[in-house]
Amino acid sequence: MATFDFDIYSLVGFQAVPPDWPGGFWWHWLFFTVVIISFVLAMVMGFIYIERRGMGRMQSRLGPNRTGPFGLLQPVADAVKVLLKEDIVPSAADKLVHWLAPVIAFAPVLVIFTVIPFENGALLADLDIGILYVVAISSVSTVGVFMAGWGSSNKYSLLGAMRNVAAVVSYEIPLVLAIVGVVLIAGSLSLNQIVVAQGIPFILLQPLGFLLFFAAGCAEINRSPFDLMEADSEIVAGFHTEYSGMKFAMFYLVEYAEAVAISAIITTLFLGGWKGPLLPPWLWFVVKVVLVFCAMVWTRTTLPRIRIDQLMAFAWKFLFPMALLNLFITALQVLAGWPTQLIWAMIMVNFAVMAIMVLIWSRFFFRLGWGRIEV
Repeated sequence: MATFDFDIYSLVGFQAVPPDWPGGFWWHWLFFTVVIISFVLAMVMGFIYIERRGMGRMQSRLGPNRTGPFGLLQPVADAVKVLLKEDIVPSAADKLVHWLAPVIAFAPVLVIFTVIPFENGALLADLDIGILYVVAISSVSTVGVFMAGWGSSNKYSLLGAMRNVAAVVSYEIPLVLAIVGVVLIAGSLSLNQIVVAQGIPFILLQPLGFLLFFAAGCAEINRSPFDLMEADSEIVAGFHTEYSGMKFAMFYLVEYAEAVAISAIITTLFLGGWKGPLLPPWLWFVVKVVLVFCAMVWTRTTLPRIRIDQLMAFAWKFLFPMALLNLFITALQVLAGWPTQLIWAMIMVNFAVMAIMVLIWSRFFFRLGWGRIEV
């Protein structure tokens, strides 16, 4: 299965960008650094607008529509307002930790895009272990969140930070297992090579892996219905309760930058990355990233927030066993070497297996206790 040459994009040429483009190491580094920072900031503002307008439509209300045409400048207005706010630090807080926390939370999210390809070879560094790098770096943001909770000298903040640590530790396991299925098929840990290997999008070969990664990723970045780290009904605003002004804006930026990162990773692993007909490759990448985020907005608007015991139960009793089964089935298919001529049959089999496994295990999951507290 890892060697099939079936390619629905065969009519489109994807010539690789030279590794030192546009001319030497330092020009390459400078160009893609500017591209990454600009891309993340532009997508964050776009995501904020899309979410607020999208949720407005789904909830039968208008959403932002005053600042700029169709409310397009509302994210800019919000940013200016927050940056002009007074920075208040609690008297009992650890000043250095309180200041460093948003910086440490944001930096790893930005660095993730070092290995994400915008086109074939168009990335800052094509590491042979790119996906391992992403998994390792993405967990560092949790340190910043914990520092915010600890340094604020607020019990609600500390509780929210500890919830974040528990969620990341729990959901990292099914998330990584879902990635392993993709790596087995692609035969590479390089994100650029994983995209190149996608003759057809891996979401068709790994539909269950996609669902597992999507759910675990949303839980890790504190997206609804897993946003218990800042549940206002329980712990005010969670780990950033004591933050204001530019520091609060940094945490707000981290939340949406993480959504951009997860959307980009899902696009790269499961949706063919920059591949697509007619449009330029980088534009295909942006379109797919936006579509993944729209799915996140849909789930946020549709599903109610779950309890903390349900959050843990969902990770360990549902996602983890399903991820193990998905990995086992994928390994068998790779070892069997499914022929290219029957690729669509394999796709139908994988979707059928996903539907059966989700149906059966969800029934068993509720019997195990959907977060039920045993007395």
